[in-house]
Amino acid sequence: MAMYESDITQFLKTLKQERPALESEQREGRSLLWDKAPIDLEERERAADSRVAQKPYVYSLDN
Repeated sequence: MAMYESDITQFLKTLKQERPALESEQREGRSLLWDKAPIDLEERERAADSRVAQKPYVYSLDN
């Protein structure tokens, strides 16, 4: 019995056959945008402590 495959599924199968490195390229691209180094909590705290408070309304003419 033949199972139905959508056009998208057929396209993806064909694409993966034509470009076997596609998935590794996608993982590499994803890692550039989303995989970040762990946060250094001490450095983050120092940055928060050294931040200068901003006036409530920046565009005031009373500067």
